[in-house]
Amino acid sequence: MLHKTRGIIFRTTDYSESSVIVQIFTEKFGLQSYIINGVKKPKAKIPRNMLQPLHLVDMVVYHKNNGSVQRISELKATPVLQTIPYDVIKSCIAIFLNEVLYKAVRQQSPDEQLFGFIFNAIEWLDHQTSGLANFHLLFLVQLTRYLGFYPDRANADSSAYFDMKNGVFTNWKPESTLYLSAPHTQNFAILLKINIAKPEQLKIDNSERRYLIDKILEYYALHVEGFGNIKSNEILEEVLS
Repeated sequence: MLHKTRGIIFRTTDYSESSVIVQIFTEKFGLQSYIINGVKKPKAKIPRNMLQPLHLVDMVVYHKNNGSVQRISELKATPVLQTIPYDVIKSCIAIFLNEVLYKAVRQQSPDEQLFGFIFNAIEWLDHQTSGLANFHLLFLVQLTRYLGFYPDRANADSSAYFDMKNGVFTNWKPESTLYLSAPHTQNFAILLKINIAKPEQLKIDNSERRYLIDKILEYYALHVEGFGNIKSNEILEEVLS
């Protein structure tokens, strides 16, 4: 049976001489794997350049409820990204966010709110012309809302510490080493208040941004099983410096 759905490209892996397996986070079915044949041929129906990380697509797919590799009948880029593939800063942000999403989003079931958040954030990034340096911090913090470990903001304005293990602000120093202390606690609390579409409101320097992104990734590793290490943030921070 054929179904129409929007999708966000996560990862493309070579499968044979002319075929690939593409992992796509879909609006209708969650994260799915699709085999696409002939993508490397000169007149491919679905060329490889349409399958870049975080590209937004409309699809017509065959779907079976057995968790196997699915097939695509039609795929087109909608909307076509205008700046992310060509802007160095935006493309580095996209590569970093894609690496995090690939490790953090795993559900093979529909989650329209999570899908809508990611889809709209990518569209915003593609159209934005300034204030990008803190976008990835805001994105990752807001993403935790949909993944189930958004920090408890109670006492955020008056606390000395943020306990990363328990996701709470506190005036008692946690027994573990997994926490933020002043002044990082206050900057993190401010980060939680800022709209993702207004990254310029976060006033921090490069060293503080590096520190916070490292701690946010530690926070993810604590709450997402098998999250592991992220490598692309180092390249991103070099580009943003």
